[in-house]
Amino acid sequence: MNKIFRNLSLMLAAGALAVSCADYNDTNNFTAEPDPTVVVPYKDLAPVKTYIDRTQFPNLTLGAQLTVTEFNKQELAHAAAITNFDDVAFGTTLMSGEIVNAKGVMNFLSMKDLLDHMDEIDGKVFGSPLFANANQADDWLATLTAPIEIVVEYVEGKVVNYNDSTEFHGTIENEKGKASIVKYDKQNVLQIGSQSSVRIIEGFEVDPLAKYTTTFWARADKDITFDVNFSGNKVEGNGINGKWPLKQGKWTKFVVEAQSAEGVTDGYLRIETARGITINIQKVQVGYYPDNHRPQTEQELTDTIHYAVKAWCDGVMKINEGRITSFDLIDEAIDTKAVLDNGMYDLKHSTTKIFWQDILGSENYGPVVAHAARTAFEEYGGDINELKFFISENGLEDAKKLESLMYWIGIWDKKNAKIDGINAKLNLTYSEDPATQAANKATLNALLDNLARTGKLIRLSNFDIKYLDADGAAVGVTKITDDQRQQLADYYAYVISQYMTRIPRDKQAGLCKGNMVDTNDPVGLWAIKAVDNKGTKDWVRTATYEAFCKALGGQ
Repeated sequence: MNKIFRNLSLMLAAGALAVSCADYNDTNNFTAEPDPTVVVPYKDLAPVKTYIDRTQFPNLTLGAQLTVTEFNKQELAHAAAITNFDDVAFGTTLMSGEIVNAKGVMNFLSMKDLLDHMDEIDGKVFGSPLFANANQADDWLATLTAPIEIVVEYVEGKVVNYNDSTEFHGTIENEKGKASIVKYDKQNVLQIGSQSSVRIIEGFEVDPLAKYTTTFWARADKDITFDVNFSGNKVEGNGINGKWPLKQGKWTKFVVEAQSAEGVTDGYLRIETARGITINIQKVQVGYYPDNHRPQTEQELTDTIHYAVKAWCDGVMKINEGRITSFDLIDEAIDTKAVLDNGMYDLKHSTTKIFWQDILGSENYGPVVAHAARTAFEEYGGDINELKFFISENGLEDAKKLESLMYWIGIWDKKNAKIDGINAKLNLTYSEDPATQAANKATLNALLDNLARTGKLIRLSNFDIKYLDADGAAVGVTKITDDQRQQLADYYAYVISQYMTRIPRDKQAGLCKGNMVDTNDPVGLWAIKAVDNKGTKDWVRTATYEAFCKALGGQ
């Protein structure tokens, strides 16, 4: 494999990655000329991950998050991630919502490509959440849990025989409309006049889920067309513009099949005539097929979701073949708006779509999915001694939310769920206001201390810090000064050092950078800079790159 890009030549051989710019050189017996876009004083720094003392911090890893598409391009972001970080996480792009369609077909092609490539270069992946409430295969779950079709019998409904009528007591809906019982073809009929809108049968209640069949006999003295409306729904005929055609001179049977409009419970069938058209109606009758679906029973829903859990785990782990050994098992399950009797936050539940825990039950959610994922991991070649499951959650600086998370993990642990760690999603800011920044640091330190007390492995993800001025306004990437960038970098270093100090070394599962390069915010280890007048852009190291190197190296 040999791909050449500007300032970037990737050569994959014997599992080693060599890159022709010092910025991404992993130093595996490879010497490269310095990348001319890397500026003093950062050009002599080594790849970030090399600064970790693996003897003192054997469990500490440094991760980066990318999308599968971005990674599989094998361009600059790919090289930066592989060279400078221990593992790569792929967020929502490896979750079931991206992989499973409404029919349950699973497309793992992109996942297989990246895992095969990782094998070639000895790279590692941190597994995307296996189970969550967002970014799940909602269409598939809706299909699986949909009501079951059943056999139903046709129900005879109302009958109106105008041959036996002497007066019309039905509804004429428009002011100029005319309808009356007249003698026609030697019998009494309902005659509907020109430009009329008349209900030829009404006064019955409709079920919005039922399908109704209305049958009537009609005759006219010339070829005509008319419109039909059933309980608020226009019913298309096979004539021009959806009209219903009637040939002159003979009685014709019409069969109208339709459901009522949404929200309409008043049953009727209405005939609408145009200018110069008269139509005669004999007998009208309506019946229906009741809704031919029934909700799944509680046991059927439970069996269905257990099937889905196993099918999804089997699919992921079959492609994985034991290569990813650390996963987020469950993502963002805690609902801070729902409080239990014991004061703890409940898990999230939904009335509009299926959440796994809605069917499995909150107490069984963790154990069921952990058992299925663990079983599938081992079945498809994984070493169970290497497998680690994390529960990922945001907002854990809220002590009650963390306490609630540990409450649920405790319940799941008692039911033998495999839960090894917590992946705390950070939401950090640096403030120029001293009091605010002191509070930021205090909140961070309290979070780390509380996480350390859980006794679980601790991973910090979404490790991006936004810069706020003294008034609380965000300072974007185009406005930030070198001095401000350095203050931001110093805070990155502070967070890293506090993690390495406050979290016991045997519980340090690592840090994961949310964005390697600047976005609209100056969050990157690299900034994007133009390198010529043709609009060509490259990445250059920022003070944050240096801060990572120094902090990870214990400086």
